[in-house]
Amino acid sequence: MNFGLTDEQEQLADSERSWLQRHDPIARLRQTLDEAPITVDQAAVTHAAESGLLALLTPAVGGTHVDLAVCSEAHGYAASSLPLADLAIGRWILERAGLPEAEHGHLIGVARAVEQTTSPAPMAADMDAVAVVRRTDDGEFVALVRDPKLLEMTTLDLSRSWSRLHLDASELDWVALPAGTLQYVRDALAVHRAFDALGAAARLLEMTVAYALQREQFGAAIGSFQAVKHHCADMAVGVEAGRATLWAAALSLDDAPDDVRSRASSAAVAYAKSAASDVAGTALQVHGGIGFTWEHDLHLFLRRIKVDEAFDGSVAEHRAALVPA
Repeated sequence: MNFGLTDEQEQLADSERSWLQRHDPIARLRQTLDEAPITVDQAAVTHAAESGLLALLTPAVGGTHVDLAVCSEAHGYAASSLPLADLAIGRWILERAGLPEAEHGHLIGVARAVEQTTSPAPMAADMDAVAVVRRTDDGEFVALVRDPKLLEMTTLDLSRSWSRLHLDASELDWVALPAGTLQYVRDALAVHRAFDALGAAARLLEMTVAYALQREQFGAAIGSFQAVKHHCADMAVGVEAGRATLWAAALSLDDAPDDVRSRASSAAVAYAKSAASDVAGTALQVHGGIGFTWEHDLHLFLRRIKVDEAFDGSVAEHRAALVPA
C-alpha cells in the first residue's frame, strides 16, 4: 500500500497543532490539577465547531477518517481534554440515524450500551448529549441521552474525566440504525483512541530526546551513551511503525469491506497501543528520577497512554479478535 498525507491533510495537522500550542491544554490542566476535575475547554469547543471539525465525517463536510486521524494524534500530543474523535463520530451517528443535529448541541459523545450501563466515555459530564448505541434481536439502535446519571470512574488519566452512563432502556427513544453501524463505531473509536495514544507517545519521544541531549553524566550528555541511543531509537521505531499501521486502519475505515476493516483496525490498534505503552515506559526509564516527579509532564502522557490502552479494546482483546474462532 502506497500512502502519504495530502497537502490538505498536512495543513490540517499543522493548523490543529498550532492552535493547541497557542491554547496549551497542559498549562490549563496545571491550573486546577490539585483542586478540581478537568473540564472541556470552551475555547476548544468553539474552535472545533467553527472550523467544521465536529462535523468532519458528515456528508456536508465530506471529511475522512484520515483527516480526523491527524487531528486525533494532535490532541493526544497536546493532552487535550476535548474528545474530538468521539464528538465527530457522535455527529456522524446522528446523521446516520436521520436525527437533526441542530437540536442537540455541539457536544455529542458516544457510548455503547452494556446491559444497564455503557462503555466508558471521555468527558461525559461536559456533553450536551451522549449517543448510546446498542444491538438487540430486532436490530441496531441509537438513543440520545441528555443529563444522564453518570457512574464516574477513577482512572490514571488526569487529562480527561471518564464515566459510564446508567441506562434505563425503557425510558429512551431508540432510533434504528443501518446494520453494521455498531461494529463500525467500535472500529472507529478503537482506531482513534490508538491515535490519541500515538500522539502522546510522539510527545514523549520528543521530550526524551531533548532531555537526553541536555542531561549530563560524567561530563557528557547522556544522549551520547550507546544504551540511551538505542532506547531513543526503539522509541522512534515504535512511534513511526505505530503511525504507519494506524494510517492503514484509518484508510480502511473510509473504504474497506466490513471484515477487512475490522481486521485492519484490530491489527493496527493492538500494535500501536502496545508500542505507545513501551514508549512511555522507556521515556520514564531514560528520564530517571525527574520523570517520577509530580511537576514533570511525563506522567501526564504516560497516564493517558495507559488509559487509552485499556479502553475501546485492550491489546489482548484486539489480538484475540484476529484469531479465527
